[in-house]
Amino acid sequence: MAIDVNIVNEALDQIRPILQRDGGGIELVDITDEDIVRVRLQGHCAGCPGARMTLSNIVEQILAQACPEIKGVQAVD
Repeated sequence: MAIDVNIVNEALDQIRPILQRDGGGIELVDITDEDIVRVRLQGHCAGCPGARMTLSNIVEQILAQACPEIKGVQAVD
């Protein structure tokens, strides 16, 4: 079963205010056939040393709660 893009976008909408407080943002790039959500970090989040921690501690957790079928999250440039 394919992952619902609307559910992923709703979850990302929950994450955006957290990132915006630090001058950043996040954009959905795509969802792979292997159920990996690919995102692009924007603003201050792009290239931030803490970005990897943000992805695993915030983004992956919120997306997994919203859609348990997601196998992981990957940042792309």
